[in-house]
Amino acid sequence: MLPKTLRVLVVDDTIVYRKAVSDILAEIPGIEVVGIAHNGKIAMSKIASLKPDLLTLDIEMPEMNGLEVLAELQKSHPGIGAIMLSTLTADGSDMTMKALELGAFDFILKPQSSANQQEGKAQIKAVLQPMLEAFRHSQNASSLLGTKGVFTPKTLLTKRPNSLLRPQATPGPSNIPPRPSVRRGKSEIVTIGISTGGPNALSQMLPLLPGDLGVPVVIVQHMPPVFTKSLAASLNAKCALTVKEAQEAEPIEPNTVYIAPGGKQMKLVASADGKNRIIKITNDPPENSCKPSVDYLFRSVGDYYVGRTTAVIMTGMGSDGTKALQLLKQKGALIIAQNEATCVVYGMPKAPIEQGLADVIAPLNKIADEITKSVR
Repeated sequence: MLPKTLRVLVVDDTIVYRKAVSDILAEIPGIEVVGIAHNGKIAMSKIASLKPDLLTLDIEMPEMNGLEVLAELQKSHPGIGAIMLSTLTADGSDMTMKALELGAFDFILKPQSSANQQEGKAQIKAVLQPMLEAFRHSQNASSLLGTKGVFTPKTLLTKRPNSLLRPQATPGPSNIPPRPSVRRGKSEIVTIGISTGGPNALSQMLPLLPGDLGVPVVIVQHMPPVFTKSLAASLNAKCALTVKEAQEAEPIEPNTVYIAPGGKQMKLVASADGKNRIIKITNDPPENSCKPSVDYLFRSVGDYYVGRTTAVIMTGMGSDGTKALQLLKQKGALIIAQNEATCVVYGMPKAPIEQGLADVIAPLNKIADEITKSVR
């Protein structure tokens, strides 16, 4: 059962943000602010008496910063979650990637200095409220920090005794044909959509792909500008494949992973001679409130790789990707969905699975195997 009230400790060295976040949390039903702390050391001393479920946590603080707090939570209080407050800077994004690797649930951006106080609070609340709901409903939320980002076999098999399920596809309300006839054999591209819990999931899954995969991989990870570059650099250091933030007009190459730049839309288009596929970065509007959007990328992949696409939908809030997966299914794509037991938030894979679009439902530690089989 979900707790009736989510107990939150607000940790920030700036009084403006301590007050703003506390005020916002007080407006959200089912949330109780149990205390505040102006640095990590004080926060750790208060945890035993206040018994919070979650910390909102600044990264850069004196005496004990947010990363040090996360490391200590892993050791001493693995049941407590954390949402980071980050600055939109290169240093801030690098530290945020480290925080997510240390088990932070997610992060929100501190408003730009140009925003007035009311605008800033509105920006934080718009992002924080659905994130708190996702945390409350996440079956893994209580153990995120305890796992140090690694799902054990026991965790993987909690709900599904079989590590892989190939369900009888049962079309949902969309009435999409479950087994289209246009599948042409092995895939020539892999496209991935992912959101909350994504950096950690990708850091576990992508290193399991071989360096000679033989096809390009294109990814939308919901993130703001700057952060996707840090994510790509972090993943590149761990993977046999080359991982990079995608750039305008670059041709897609085998054995390379292209991550859509935060705050932009990414799609594939034909090169001038029509022989190759290149990256197109646009400023088109958000879809499903997302920019970059999974639907936006997936549709373009379907246009050029009919019957030759592996589409992977992974952990994340919301339903971005579902509409495009319906189209990809009609065009003969092989669709892999992350299973509920290993999703930080079972949002994005849920509808595709329920609609019978997924050919394979796999735990996180088996997705790379399924991708590799699909391209060979």
